[in-house]
Amino acid sequence: MWDYSEKVMDHYRNPRNVGVIEDADAIGTAGSLVCGDQLKIYLKIKDNIVTDAKFQTFGCGSAVASSSILTEMIIGKSVEEVKKITNKDIADQLDGLPPEKMHCSVMGYEALEDAFKNYEKDGYVSLDKIQPKEKMICTCFQVTDKVILDAVKTNGLKTVDEVTNYTKAGGACGRCKSEIQKIIDNYYRDIKNDSKSNMTDTQRILKINNIIETQISPELVKDGGDIELVDIKGNDIYVKLRGMCSGCKNSTMTLKLFVESTLKNALGDEINVIEVK
Repeated sequence: MWDYSEKVMDHYRNPRNVGVIEDADAIGTAGSLVCGDQLKIYLKIKDNIVTDAKFQTFGCGSAVASSSILTEMIIGKSVEEVKKITNKDIADQLDGLPPEKMHCSVMGYEALEDAFKNYEKDGYVSLDKIQPKEKMICTCFQVTDKVILDAVKTNGLKTVDEVTNYTKAGGACGRCKSEIQKIIDNYYRDIKNDSKSNMTDTQRILKINNIIETQISPELVKDGGDIELVDIKGNDIYVKLRGMCSGCKNSTMTLKLFVESTLKNALGDEINVIEVK
């Protein structure tokens, strides 16, 4: 049994704004009956403000609750504000969702995005004007690369299993898992490269020192050891092990498998950690 918050149970048992807006200014859908969950959201917009919102959902309690609270979140807000809502915002408003049910909040985000694809201030626009450059990654659940990337960015997802929990992608035949992993790897590689290219020498030194003090040193202290930054020359980082670590026969493993690995993860594979005796 999933551990649901009181808000989730309330919106599941007493869903708000269920129904259809016959003269809706924007309509968005997400999910499909094939994969078990589907959401259709209707928006009424006047003077760039969402004045009404209703939904129809076929799915589990989390899907109903996510859709219900989403309508409450957007009524009275400007189109610009609504467009900034993420699946994390939806889950937070429900006081959280189990990891295996986060895809329900993503579905709400996708439905909003779909609604605004064919909306302008003057009403509907031809879908022919829209040329989405999205690649279908998971054909079982109809999940595109954009949906996966958005979920990774918004929620800091780092594994394929986490992406599956949030989007369902990879949850059936599993043939798309390698493609999902590529999206994750490319995203974090690009972040790392951007971080490296934008740092001055001073910023780089401060970053290295911060990683050592906040991530590496506390772990070594737990085992009676510690570490001190001695010098930095290019990609070579000179450190001195202290306490129990200094005389440990596994000190080389500690340097390479923990210290160097942690720094490489933040600064790039060129990093080389050298022990100063």
